[in-house]
Amino acid sequence: MTKVLFVSDLHGRIHWYEKLFSAIKTETPELVLFGGDLFPHAFKSSDLYPDFIKDFLQVSFQKLKESLKEKYPKVLLIMGNDDPKVLEPDLITAGEHGLWEYLHNKRIHFAEHMITGYSYVPPTPFQLKDWERYDVSRFVDPGCISPENGQFTIPLEANERRYSTIKKDLDQLLGDLDMANTICLFHSPPYKTNLDRAALDGQMVDYAPLDVHVGSIAIQRMIKQLQPKITLHGHIHESARITGEWQEQMGRTHAFSAAYEGPELAIIKFELEHPDQAERLLL
Repeated sequence: MTKVLFVSDLHGRIHWYEKLFSAIKTETPELVLFGGDLFPHAFKSSDLYPDFIKDFLQVSFQKLKESLKEKYPKVLLIMGNDDPKVLEPDLITAGEHGLWEYLHNKRIHFAEHMITGYSYVPPTPFQLKDWERYDVSRFVDPGCISPENGQFTIPLEANERRYSTIKKDLDQLLGDLDMANTICLFHSPPYKTNLDRAALDGQMVDYAPLDVHVGSIAIQRMIKQLQPKITLHGHIHESARITGEWQEQMGRTHAFSAAYEGPELAIIKFELEHPDQAERLLL
């Protein structure tokens, strides 16, 4: 059996990373997946780790690898909408030599499965737009900021901001895949599910009620149409509290979210061969 640990939205919390490293040593999984929002908010690192990637992530994973030796897992990760894209090259470089592999907009083979990664989320109310795209059209929910009007940490052509969509990206990334044994690592959850419920009840902007479901329509449609084996999500921390669920069955697809708003670290543990037996650990 192929054991997997999945986490998301650690937001640079050192104590959560330390709990994860301890869990990896105890559980000895073959695969560890990170669903984005890896870094402290708004470039803020602790005084101990001014360069979070080099001073903390790279050093910590190297120590873990030296400790576990041949039991060191395959580590795959993507960034999330709170992670500045300007840090992407540093993240890729720091993971070289077997510490981790960057998976955004890529697909790799692992244990007779295909694993893909995708970081973008639909437009949010937040200013940073490095990892935001229009979803299936140029519609933007009331209260949200268009990808054309926010801030970027790297230059981006106006046409890409205006015309790129999550739907187009997924069509290109997944179009020719056999999804029966595919695992999709997303930051955004699918729209109108147990995994994308935001705390927006009763809120309005210019007399327009806000949609309490804030996930991606493109991801939802892809799951319903292509039926990947497993999809993994984060982004909406409060969803599990509101719905009481951190997973959802969508046809034959098992969808899990590791986003969590409590003080504990949430880890989704499952076997690739038996996703129906997944469990959530709160540490």
